[in-house]
Amino acid sequence: MMLGTVKLINSVFYARHGVMHEEHKIGGRYEVDVSLKVDFEKPAQSDELTDTVDYGAVYQLIHEIVTQNSFYLIEKIAYLIATKIIATLPLVHQAKVTVRKVNPPVGGTCDRAEAVFKARKKA
Repeated sequence: MMLGTVKLINSVFYARHGVMHEEHKIGGRYEVDVSLKVDFEKPAQSDELTDTVDYGAVYQLIHEIVTQNSFYLIEKIAYLIATKIIATLPLVHQAKVTVRKVNPPVGGTCDRAEAVFKARKKA
């Protein structure tokens, strides 16, 4: 097996997550990065999408989780994305997901809050 990495960087969504009631009401900007470990040997030889991970499908999975739910914590979002990728995409061996909340309400200046979660297939 020759593992390589496929990434989706800074997918941006407007969603309604957060601990504060106003965050669920008003919503905000969320950014998601996904790094996937996949076997590059077969797709590198065949040059066929069916032999690797379809990052369009990955994006749709992320979009659904982020925009069609309302959670308190970005940790939950990162966990759900990573575990769903591992459970539903058999060619992915490991998924590392970063979820960023832009301008989090922390009582001062802060560009982003970030949660990172990594899941891998069981051996």
